[in-house]
Order: sequence, then C-alpha cells, then structure tokens
Amino acid sequence: MTAETKLSAGGDGIIFAAITHKKNITVTTGNESVNDLIISCSTSKEALCRLYEMFKNNVFAVAYSITADYHLSEDCVAETFVRLTQVKRFSASKGDGKGFILTIARNVALELRRKYKLDIKDTSDQLIQNYGDSELTVENSIFINQLLQNLNDKQRQIVVMKVCAELTFKEIAKIMKSPETTVKSRYKRAMTILKEKAGVENEKV
Repeated sequence: MTAETKLSAGGDGIIFAAITHKKNITVTTGNESVNDLIISCSTSKEALCRLYEMFKNNVFAVAYSITADYHLSEDCVAETFVRLTQVKRFSASKGDGKGFILTIARNVALELRRKYKLDIKDTSDQLIQNYGDSELTVENSIFINQLLQNLNDKQRQIVVMKVCAELTFKEIAKIMKSPETTVKSRYKRAMTILKEKAGVENEKV
C-alpha cells in the first residue's frame, strides 16, 4: 500500500484519502442558485451545462455505489441529467436542488441494477474513481473498491454520499427515505468496518 492509499481516521472519519482531493461544489452560480438552474435547465442549455459540471462527479459516485459498474454509472450520469430536463414539478423557493438531483441519480442507478440483475458483491474487476478524474491511480481505485466491498448495500451508499458527495445525514436520510438516526448508525458502523479492514485504529472523538 502506498502513502496515497493510506486511510485517515481523524474526526468523523475522512477515510478515503485518495478521493478527497476533488473540487468542492459551488451551490450558486452568479445570481442563480441550484434550484433556479433546475427550473431553467429544460429550456436553457447553459443551465444544464452548469448543473452537469457541478454535480457529475457526485452523480457518478452515487451511481457507482449502487451498480459497481463503471460504464453503467456513466450511463446513469447521462440519464440523470436527461431526466432533470423533464422535471415539471420543482419549487425553486422550497426545493433542495442537490438532494433532488442525487435522488434522481439513485433511482436511475437502482433501475439499472435491477434491469441488468447485477450482483454488487461480484465486482472484483471493477474500479471506483471520480468521474473523469485521471489523478486517481489504478492502485488507489482497486484499494478503495476492495474496502467498499466489505459494506452492505445501504452502508456503501451512505458512505459514498457522505464522503464523496458531501451530503449531510439529513440529506441522505431524505434521499434514502430512512430515519436520520438510522443513517447515522449505519454510517458509524460502516466507518468502523472500513477502518478495521484498512488497519486503521479508531480514534475517540
């Protein structure tokens, strides 16, 4: 294991050191919020392009946590933004734009997994990586993928949404339609498993 693939157990568990170098998402663009862009994207190519650049990595991460298939996850990214242009009911003043997009992504990914009857455990030849990110090496990708295989389906989705997509527990709970306390419990258990498998000692916080 190289220095780049070592895990950090600091705080609440920034455990994937290899994928924490991604750019932060900007939730506003000029005078337009994510919610406003969603409202406009059906008729504005510029609005759709902005949303795509802002959320393509997160959508891919959520999709991969469900399908464990790189190409299907790419398909999920495309389909998510196609469906976004077809949205008819969304309130710019009351909506949660980021959560709304990732909910679509999760639903699309689940549909693809059912369609192709994927076995999430049979993914030894797959790689997890940031969408379009060439900086993440194959070695790091395999290492991260192997760690994630130690989690069950819901644990893996929660970890990816929390660590990669940087969602709050409240946002994840809404997307997964689960109580926030349940999401927190699953995340805590998942982080314990990942640290144990990676040989990282748990720290009390």
